[in-house]
Amino acid sequence: MRGRKHKTDILQKLNLYLENVGKPFVYSQLLKSLQIRKDANRQAKVAAALDALIKEGRLVLEPDGKYKTRMKGVEITGTIDMTGSGFAYVESDESEVDIFVPPHALNHALHGDTVRVFVRTTSRRPEGDVVEVLKRARTEFVGVLKKSRSSSVVVPDSRHMHVDIAIPGRYVGNAQEGQKVLAEVLEWPANAKQPVGRIVDVLGNPGENNAEMHAILAEYGLPYKFDPAVESAAEQVEDDIKKELPKRRDFRKVTTITIDPKDAKDFDDALSLRQLRDGRVEVGVHIADVTHYVAPDSVIDKEAVRRATSVYLVDRTVPMLPERLSNGLCSLRPQEEKLCFSVVFEMDKDANILSRWFGKTVIKSDHRFTYEEVQDIIDSEKGRFGEEVLTLHRLAQQLRAARFEHGSVGFERAEARFDIDKNGKPVGVYFREDTPSHQLVEEFMLLANRSVAEYVGKPEGRAKPKTFVYRIHENPNEQKLQNLSHVAQQLGYKVNFGKGEAISRKLNTLLSEVRGGKAQNLLETLALRCMAKARYSTANVGHYGLAFAHYTHFTSPIRRYPDMMVHRLLEQYLSDGKSAKADDYEALCKHSSQMEGQAADAERASIKYKMAEYMQDKVGQEYDGTISGVTDRGIYVEINENKIEGMVLLRSLKEDFFFFDEENYRVVGRRTRKTYTLGDAVRIRVGNVNMEKKQLDYLMLEDGEAQDDSLVVREGRRGRSNRRSRKK
Repeated sequence: MRGRKHKTDILQKLNLYLENVGKPFVYSQLLKSLQIRKDANRQAKVAAALDALIKEGRLVLEPDGKYKTRMKGVEITGTIDMTGSGFAYVESDESEVDIFVPPHALNHALHGDTVRVFVRTTSRRPEGDVVEVLKRARTEFVGVLKKSRSSSVVVPDSRHMHVDIAIPGRYVGNAQEGQKVLAEVLEWPANAKQPVGRIVDVLGNPGENNAEMHAILAEYGLPYKFDPAVESAAEQVEDDIKKELPKRRDFRKVTTITIDPKDAKDFDDALSLRQLRDGRVEVGVHIADVTHYVAPDSVIDKEAVRRATSVYLVDRTVPMLPERLSNGLCSLRPQEEKLCFSVVFEMDKDANILSRWFGKTVIKSDHRFTYEEVQDIIDSEKGRFGEEVLTLHRLAQQLRAARFEHGSVGFERAEARFDIDKNGKPVGVYFREDTPSHQLVEEFMLLANRSVAEYVGKPEGRAKPKTFVYRIHENPNEQKLQNLSHVAQQLGYKVNFGKGEAISRKLNTLLSEVRGGKAQNLLETLALRCMAKARYSTANVGHYGLAFAHYTHFTSPIRRYPDMMVHRLLEQYLSDGKSAKADDYEALCKHSSQMEGQAADAERASIKYKMAEYMQDKVGQEYDGTISGVTDRGIYVEINENKIEGMVLLRSLKEDFFFFDEENYRVVGRRTRKTYTLGDAVRIRVGNVNMEKKQLDYLMLEDGEAQDDSLVVREGRRGRSNRRSRKK
C-alpha cells in the first residue's frame, strides 16, 4: 500500500506542477519542485511518468533537453513540407489549412515525412508540434563529405535538409574530403542535434558531370545503375521469335516505319500502312511486346516496378529496363523482326474508324525516320515512303481537328533543349517545337491509347467494366479558372468560364486569341495552373485535357510500367480472363504516379543545372526577358532567346520597397506604385551563377542601368505566401 500511495502522490504532484508551470523546464527543476532530488526510486517513477505523458501528447521533449507542456488542441496526421528557412508546414487532409511548425518543434522530422502533429487551437494562426514521425519519406541524402581530425559529416545538398549527417569513422569507407557522396541515415538519437549515418556510395567530385547527374538521381530517390542480378537476368532472356510466329498476325510484308527523335536509342512504337479498296486504309499502331519477355514477379519485373519509369535527364536516359531489352530485344529497329502488341484500324479517307483489332503481331520495320526527316517529306511532299508518310499525315491532322472540336485543350509552349558536348557540357540551346511530324505520331498514339481504354472501359454485353489502369485527368480548379477569367477581363479579353465542355472551348479560344500578344505568357501560365495533374488510377474519371471519356497508356512499355500493366490486362481480357483485383493495381498506380513525379523533378533539376552551367561565362551580359513568376521574395525572369530562368530579388530593386500582390500576380512599389507583372517584358543583366544551388541571379535594368550592381546569391526556395488559403 505504501508504494501505491507514493506513486499516487507523485502523479498528483506532477499533474499539479504541469498545470501551473508556464514555461519549458528541465528535469532537475522538476525534481527540485517535487522535493525528491535524493530519492532514486521515486526519481525513476517520475521519469517513467514523463515518458508516458510524452506518448500521450501532454508533454514535448525538445532537442535542448527541456520539457514543454501542451496547450489544449487536437492531433492530426500529415506530411512535412520543409521550407528553405528551416521551419515547416504540415499538410493534412484533416485540416483546411496548413499547420505551421517552428524549427524547435520538428522533433527530428524531415521533408516529406508522415508525422503526427499536435495543433494548438488557441494560437493566432494554426501552429503545431510534431509528436511522432510515423514514416520517413527517405533515408538517403546526397551531400559533400567534410572531414576533421575528430569527426566527419556529410553536408546535404538538399535545401530541405537543414542538419548535417554525422558519419562515424568506421562508416566513411574510401570517401575523400570534399567528394560528393550518398549517405544513409541510420539513426537519430533523441537528444542528438544530428542524425548518424554511413556513406553508401561515392559519386565523384563536385562539378564533374557524371557526379552531378548521379547526385540529382540519388537526391530524388532514383536509381542510376542496375543491380548485377538484374543485368544477368536480362542477358538470359530468350529471343524466341521463330517459336512465336505461328501464334501471331504477320505484318512483316506490310510497309512499316518508326519516327523518333534523332538521338533516340530505343524505338517502342511503329506505324504500318496498307491501302485497301474504296479509298480505305489499314493503319497499324505496333508497340513493342515487352511483357512477352518480362514475366510477372521476375527479377526484371520487380526492378521495373521499383523504377516505374525511365528518367530523362539533359544528357542521358536512365532506362526502366536493362539495355538488352530496352535497346535490344524490344527495340523496333529497322530490318529486324520484332514481336509487338498492336492496335489495327480500318479507316476511311476522312479518318473515321470503321473497325479496330487488338492482338499480338510480328513486324519488320522498313525504315527509321527522325522527326526532321518526316517534316521534310511533309513540307516538300516527296521523299522515301513519301506516299505513306503523307497519307498518315493527312489522317493525323483530321484526327487532331476532331479532337479539338470535341474539347481537347491545346497548349503550345516551346521547350528548351541543350546541345551537349562529349564531356556533358552544354554548348547550345535549341527548342523542341510541336511540328506536324510530331503531331503525326502523337495522334496515332492517342488513338491507340483511347481505343484500348474504350475496349475495356466500355464493355459490350458485360454488366460492368473489368479492372483496368487508366490515365486520368480531373477537371480544372474552379477558383483558379475564376482568377484566370478575372485577369483576362482586366486585359481586355472577354471570357467567362461556365461548366462542362464549354470550359475547354472557351479556354482554347482564349489561348488562340492571346497567341503572339503581350499577354500570352501571363494567360498561358495561369491557364496551365488551372489544370489538374494527370495520374494513373483504376477509377476512371476521364481525361479532361484530351476530352476523352476513356484513356490509358499502352504505347510505351519500354519506358513506363503502367503500360506494361495495361498490356498484361488487355491480353488477359482478350482471352476472356477474369477481372483482376483492383486494390493490387491501384497500389501500383499510386506508386507509378509518385515515381513519375520524382522523375519529372529530377529532369527539371538537371535542366536547372545545365542552365546554370550554360550561363557561367555570361555573367554581366544583358538580355531581353519576360517575367515568368512572382513571389514574395523576387521576380522570376525567363530570357527570351534561350528560355533560361533566373530570379531578380526584391531586395535588389533599390528604387522602392516592393511588396507581393498575390491576387494580381505582380509586385508593386509601395511609394512609386511601379509594378512588375507576370508576362511583362523586361531587360536584365546576369548577376551571379551558383552552380551548387543550381541558381541564377538576375539584376533588373532600369533605363539601361542595373538597379543594384552588387552580385547577390539567392538562397532558399520560391516564396510560399498565404499558406492558409491553400485548400480553400
